[in-house]
Amino acid sequence: MSPLEILALLGAVVLVVARWLPPAARPRVTIAAGAVLLLSAIALGVAGIRWQMLPVLAGGAFALPFALFPLLRRRTGRPVWRARWWLALPGSVACVGLIATGPVAAWAFPVPVFPEPSGDFAVGTRVVQWTDPLRPETFTADPDDRRTVVVQLWYPAQRSPAGVQRAQYLGRTEHEARTVSDALARGVGLPGFLVDGVPRARSHSVFNAPVDGCGGRFPVVLFSPGSGGVRTQNTAWAEELASHGYLVAALDHPYDSAAVVLADGRTVTSETSSSGDRDKDEELAAGWTAVRAADLGFVLTQLDALDRGEPADPLSGRLDTGRVAVTGHSLGGAAALQAARQDRRFDAVVDLDGYPHGPTSPALDRPALALTQAVTPATDPRYLPRLTEALDSSTATSYRITIPGAAHLTFMDGPLYLPPVPSIVGSLGRTESPRVVAAATLAFLEATLRDKPGDLAGVLPAYGELSVHRPGDRH
Repeated sequence: MSPLEILALLGAVVLVVARWLPPAARPRVTIAAGAVLLLSAIALGVAGIRWQMLPVLAGGAFALPFALFPLLRRRTGRPVWRARWWLALPGSVACVGLIATGPVAAWAFPVPVFPEPSGDFAVGTRVVQWTDPLRPETFTADPDDRRTVVVQLWYPAQRSPAGVQRAQYLGRTEHEARTVSDALARGVGLPGFLVDGVPRARSHSVFNAPVDGCGGRFPVVLFSPGSGGVRTQNTAWAEELASHGYLVAALDHPYDSAAVVLADGRTVTSETSSSGDRDKDEELAAGWTAVRAADLGFVLTQLDALDRGEPADPLSGRLDTGRVAVTGHSLGGAAALQAARQDRRFDAVVDLDGYPHGPTSPALDRPALALTQAVTPATDPRYLPRLTEALDSSTATSYRITIPGAAHLTFMDGPLYLPPVPSIVGSLGRTESPRVVAAATLAFLEATLRDKPGDLAGVLPAYGELSVHRPGDRH
């Protein structure tokens, strides 16, 4: 809760409690609490009231006339009447109960607080939009429409002055953030007001911050979000990687991502949906995976041109496009595996709890890391065999870590702002979830892209149950 919201909460609680104070203290406390509540409510009305504060204000408003009425009668010289304690007690308890639902709701649906990146670099971010002139847009009937992707870059940056505005979460502007937040809520059947704190959040990166001036080159990490997901869904993870010297490029896939706001102001919403038929859905998912894999390859081409100065850019000459990992969450993980099969420019793969879709050939010949939740009776029985087949058939050593206490949404920013229900976001908590996922990813990238010494099979078990898949092995 914000300081203003805490003030309103305290004012409401004290207003209810004042009725039970000694008579001498009652007037001063009641007037002070009422003033705090009223001023806080006005300030919140100007700043924008979150729905979590409505029961707090309602409880305070209900108690206010009962607290002020005796004081007003005393000032006019009229006899003071106060309800017997056994009549007042149920009302006080009801008001406190109503007020208490506010902080509980704020805890369940908070404004997300992003973890401080642990690396040596500050983090900058920017958004670019690229159109592939060689690929028609398959989601529209317009023969002249070409595939366009929106990409957010996180990169090592120079330290910004104290007090500089941090990047808006979910969008370049508050309007874009709310558009995306509402679309994400609709995608999972939630009313948008429940997550109204999400577009209020700020991350730790700074938009358009100057690139770090130390002169080194940054290995590149491409990221594809889950089905209906958006480029910003793994912001905490991306900022952590960038703080350790990586360039992270996360994609919006138009007509697949929940909402994509284009440079001309148009908003493209998702047109992908399940049919309910398992075989048909597998066919659809394979097609969407292929589009995403092509998007990833196209973005790498654009980043390579940007590094060469075509066009000139602050990142020109700073991207090490000879050391590239392709990553993704859920359907994005499947796209990452597919992209690595098709494009030899990718040197490593990270699959964040993604079911492999599409063809299984050619065999994967890049080291891969798969981070998964624990397999339960509710898990698709085809998931683990399909993932194991992909890793076993690889001609490079690959790894799977089952993270204890993880759920599917553990591998994105969800634990930072969704209710801490284990079946939804896992049981690792709001601090530990992003830390574990980013730390395991970094350990793998440091070994595969930077050739840091160390035995991955000895390091990765720190994050969960490890399975090592070596060429020729069958598990």
